[in-house]
Amino acid sequence: MKRKRRAWAATGPILLAAVATGTVACDRSDSAPPLRVEVVATRPHDRAAFTEGLEIHDGLLYESTGLEGRSDVRATDLTNAGRTARADLPAEYFGEGITRAGSIVWQLTWKDETAFARDPITLAERARVHYDGEGWGLCTRGDRLVMSDGSDTLTFRDPATFAAVGSIRLTSHRNARLNELDCAADGSVYANVWHTDHILRIDPDSGEVLGDIDAGGLLSPAERAGVDVLNGIAQIPGTDRFLITGKYWPTLFEVRFVPA
Repeated sequence: MKRKRRAWAATGPILLAAVATGTVACDRSDSAPPLRVEVVATRPHDRAAFTEGLEIHDGLLYESTGLEGRSDVRATDLTNAGRTARADLPAEYFGEGITRAGSIVWQLTWKDETAFARDPITLAERARVHYDGEGWGLCTRGDRLVMSDGSDTLTFRDPATFAAVGSIRLTSHRNARLNELDCAADGSVYANVWHTDHILRIDPDSGEVLGDIDAGGLLSPAERAGVDVLNGIAQIPGTDRFLITGKYWPTLFEVRFVPA
């Protein structure tokens, strides 16, 4: 079950040691280079947000949250941290990953097999589309969406209709439970691995794992009290930096991924 149990504050670059609070439960017989995170800056994050999806588009930070009766989607202006829009899901839905594809913001649900199509500015609901199986992570790569379902397989979907158009399974790290996704500018897909502090960099054309990032140690022991897992990754457009956070985390971290 997935509920097992904002102005920039600049900091100097911090190289985090590989302190893992969880291990990737998957096959490690591959040559994916190990990486770690370098913290560049931080900003506050809503501690009430059970973060399921994160994406940056046209200066807006989109975030989707989960839990029945508490799921929503919100958009925040990155320049001033001001909330520009918010929409709640009906109480029976558990919100999941989110992505913007042109004039549509798509939002997944966990076990409800329903994707919500939303206006990208107001976040008002435009339509609902059925899909089979669970919804976990979502991102936009060129002319197709990339979706995870908690397995080691990625599914590709049409960005206009949400119809499935293909899939790829990881060639290593079998049984990794891929969660929140980010489609990076270089064509790779970054995936949080549930229930760990690891992020995999994946070639979605071949299924090859190009890097295994240990993001452990971001929170102090005191900050970890009451929080849930690492989940939420979004590349900052035009840079080599990403925003990462977690469920109920107090902080959004601006990071780079560097050799371990």
